[in-house]
Amino acid sequence: MTVVHHTRHKNKTIAALLAFLFGGLGLQRLYLGGLRDLWLWLHLACLPAALIVSLAAPQADGFYKLLPIIISGLVGFLEALIIGVTPDEKWDARHNAASGQQSDTHWPVAVVLVASMMIGSGGLIATISRLFDLLYTGGAYG
Repeated sequence: MTVVHHTRHKNKTIAALLAFLFGGLGLQRLYLGGLRDLWLWLHLACLPAALIVSLAAPQADGFYKLLPIIISGLVGFLEALIIGVTPDEKWDARHNAASGQQSDTHWPVAVVLVASMMIGSGGLIATISRLFDLLYTGGAYG
């Protein structure tokens, strides 16, 4: 007797959208790899890391307290870009080998890519600017 396992088809657009909206918490990693995904746990580790920074240095600027969460969010935007630009054939080979379906992404993934590029790059520039402001001027500009 042959048992056929059909795994759920992983949609590239949904994965990119999850990375864009909730990438800082790693929901795209949960969708793609489940609870065994190490990167999911690294994303979730940003929450206790922020708490540890807050407790260790209560007098520190709020930016430093939120920095682990900010970095995880920026990585989420980067993951949305990586997911979105992955060719459908490579995506299916990695995530949908046993699903029996082929991916055929269209324009919605492009919208997610553009939004991720705009907000992610703006967030990265703002983070770098604030970090340099705090490090070199003591927060004189904000």
